[in-house]
Amino acid sequence: MSVQTSPRLAATPKLDDIVGDSASTERLAAISGSVRRTGGHGKTLKAARARQALMVRHLQTALKHIAAGEPAKAVDEAMAVLQLDERYGLAWHVLAISLEKAGELEKAFTAYEAALKLLPDDPALVGDIGGLAHRLGHLDLAEKLYLRHLALKPGNPPVANNLASVYRDQNRYGEAIDLLSTLIAANPEMALLWNSLGSVVSDRGDMEQSLPFYDEAIRLDPDFYKARYNRANARMGLGDPERALNDIEAALVGVRIPEDIATMGISRAFTQMMLGDLAAGFETYEARFAPALSAAVSFQEYGRRWEPSDDLEGRTLLVYGEQGLGDEILFANLLGDVIEAVGPRGKVILACVGRLVPLFQRSFPGIEVHTHRTVTHQGRLKRFVDLGSPPPPVDLWTPLGSLFRRFRQSVDAFPETPAFLTADAARVAHWRGVLAEQSPLPKVGVMWKSLLMKGNRVRGFVPFDLWAPVLATPGIQFVNLQYGDCSVEMARAEAAGLALWTPPGIDLKQDLDDVAALCCALDLVIGPMAATTNIAAACGAPSWVLSMPDAWTRFGTDGLPCYPAARLFPVDSFGEWEGVMGRLQTALHQDIAHTVHASTVAA
Repeated sequence: MSVQTSPRLAATPKLDDIVGDSASTERLAAISGSVRRTGGHGKTLKAARARQALMVRHLQTALKHIAAGEPAKAVDEAMAVLQLDERYGLAWHVLAISLEKAGELEKAFTAYEAALKLLPDDPALVGDIGGLAHRLGHLDLAEKLYLRHLALKPGNPPVANNLASVYRDQNRYGEAIDLLSTLIAANPEMALLWNSLGSVVSDRGDMEQSLPFYDEAIRLDPDFYKARYNRANARMGLGDPERALNDIEAALVGVRIPEDIATMGISRAFTQMMLGDLAAGFETYEARFAPALSAAVSFQEYGRRWEPSDDLEGRTLLVYGEQGLGDEILFANLLGDVIEAVGPRGKVILACVGRLVPLFQRSFPGIEVHTHRTVTHQGRLKRFVDLGSPPPPVDLWTPLGSLFRRFRQSVDAFPETPAFLTADAARVAHWRGVLAEQSPLPKVGVMWKSLLMKGNRVRGFVPFDLWAPVLATPGIQFVNLQYGDCSVEMARAEAAGLALWTPPGIDLKQDLDDVAALCCALDLVIGPMAATTNIAAACGAPSWVLSMPDAWTRFGTDGLPCYPAARLFPVDSFGEWEGVMGRLQTALHQDIAHTVHASTVAA
């Protein structure tokens, strides 16, 4: 069991595009044939007939359990074999497959390693462990294993395709495109390769250019739902949610894999939200809790799970913050409505990220706030909260986002109040003093990236070099609000002569209550949707937010309904940064005087 940070589902979650199922019918049949031929490590049926026959029966039974979707039973059968012969490589391989299908991925990886030591030249085994390493995010190891497989079995298109996916996930787009182009030249009728090429081009940020590759994959294989789903995500990135939704609906027809159904359900929900259909969108969004999803979170239950039809008046309701920290803040938009719904005889208990406890407690003094924690147990995520011993009686519990199904069924249901979080007034005054001492110029806080900048997440953030014209705007003191390691960007700014000042005595990642106060002391906060910009906008600080084309949080509007006072700067398309940065620079020139005046009056 290990403690995790808050999990976050991407706005356009990806289907697993790693080719090759370790438990496919063909793979299990091949392993079954090997079992019959070998009968065990260094043994023959003649030498130890009864013992070997027993091991063969256990392994054949294990393979049947895997095929029947009963991996836990398969684990028991494989373990029985290893108790008889711990150097039986096929038994380790079967155990690894069983554990993988049971969701015990780290244990499966250990079993694969044991099998590989005993069967180092088995290309199928090398490919299987490479695929698991890839799924676990061990990209460097996956690359080595895929290359090792290709050395044993040259020119295997599925594994070469997986290698290209590793290059893509490492942002080595040129190498991925070169490899896939070579594969397509040799295998032009393989839809899989066209789909992968589309995913590389799309992840690079060229959604428009990716569409012909998805089109070709679908032409070659009309039932290739992954290509249709990937085309939907590209269309979302191009700001075309109507056709994206059509693609998702078509992709869902006939799909039987529960994890893929749930993954596409989440994207379907985001697309419905982008179209402004909040009632359907938040109902569909419940797919994020599907047990088939490896990233799905289950919760420690107190009382019964809340349903939208439940009367909350006089009830005690436990609300779990969910997804990433930014979403905990955004979803908190409705806590005031929930407090009103339970009434004076009821009670709201909130479990949130520990860093948010002081801010939420001050903002909602009528509720009880606790810190939740998330752990991984047997490959699954579970969220807990300690309510004391004995815990208070709780009638109902719910994830925070699920409450939108009742309280935010349409855009009209969002309040127009500019803030729902309250910064510490004393700390706001403190930071105003610090900022005033720094310079008499207006102070504009900026951030430009997320803490997680891997794979296709990179395409959702403006490269730092393109911030230079904005940061060069005269008459403004720019303040660094970027959490995490930003030493490279700060060095670039200094070398370019850009005045980007970092406030002293604050941890911009951990001290979120003080971050809220700092944002409220600034004349303006600018950045993409991330933890800091969510906090600033929720506190009513003047905020300009860079919005990506697939931003579901717009809910079909030209703004951010959860943050009505925030000003949106939408990006026309991924990778087309110059336009939005130019508009941002112009707005700073034209509006900063008004922003300063408004903030002074508010003070």
